[in-house]
Amino acid sequence: MKKVFRHAPLYQFLYYCDLEKTVETPTILDCGAGGATPPLTLFHSHGYQTYGIEFNLKQIEKANAFAGDLSLNIMQGDMRKLRFNDNSFDFVYSYNSIFHMKKTDIAQSLSEMKRVLKPGGLIFVNFLSTDDFRCGEGTDLGSHQYEQMEDAPVIHAYFEYDEADQYLGDMTFVLKERRIIERIFEGERIRQGFIDYIARKN
Repeated sequence: MKKVFRHAPLYQFLYYCDLEKTVETPTILDCGAGGATPPLTLFHSHGYQTYGIEFNLKQIEKANAFAGDLSLNIMQGDMRKLRFNDNSFDFVYSYNSIFHMKKTDIAQSLSEMKRVLKPGGLIFVNFLSTDDFRCGEGTDLGSHQYEQMEDAPVIHAYFEYDEADQYLGDMTFVLKERRIIERIFEGERIRQGFIDYIARKN
């Protein structure tokens, strides 16, 4: 039985990838691929050849534990400097990951993601929006960037609605969606804000 992920944007991106794929087993790269429920598992279960890069070795271990016998091909790496050739992947994405760095690093990471994406391929990336309940908390680094405490200090970059358009301006627009989610987290009602993009490489 296939696992069901609670993150609807992953299924939306999978839908667009299925529409666009031109080979039986397309390749897909996840930038920030670690964690307890790795999204690559979803794409693997739908016949994609998966690859991932993750900076944190512990997060890779969690992902591999979840995947079990599946080979997701997650390796340690930095999305700001991908160790892949130009035009290597049919699809590339970063989900709930790229906003954990400063905006200058985000720009560099997206440049790398576009570099390794094949012409005609799709990219999916989501950003934290300034609608998020944590925007403004922590040490102010300027331009809606804050160092905030989770298990350890971590950077969160927040974006106005049109701010991240600049990163994908050289691509063909496919989809943009603002999501504001209210849910219960650790007994408290919280509001999360995201801006999702899907774009095609020219």
